[in-house]
Amino acid sequence: MVGDRLELELRRGVVVLAVLSQLGEFRYGYELRQSLSDNGLPIEEGTLYPLLRRLESQGVLVSEWRTEGQPRRYYRRSPAGEELYDRLRDSWYGMNEAMGQLLKGDR
Repeated sequence: MVGDRLELELRRGVVVLAVLSQLGEFRYGYELRQSLSDNGLPIEEGTLYPLLRRLESQGVLVSEWRTEGQPRRYYRRSPAGEELYDRLRDSWYGMNEAMGQLLKGDR
């Protein structure tokens, strides 16, 4: 259905910003996924883990293996990721304000 595809497209547009918003400190995948879900943005493992690997390969995230307890890969924003996050966040606030104005007359 066209509406479902458009909603998915809109959602994809905010997933990177949502992930970056939660990675100011090291977190492992499940912890990140839980945080996103707890805040109203559930994300499938099949979406999250490829995204984390892609962002790391682009230099936006750094990761490290921690082997105490169960071995896990932890991710956080890199310096380039900090800059990208700031830019995307500012852009989001601007678009959100503009959309608020545009949709205000909708009701």
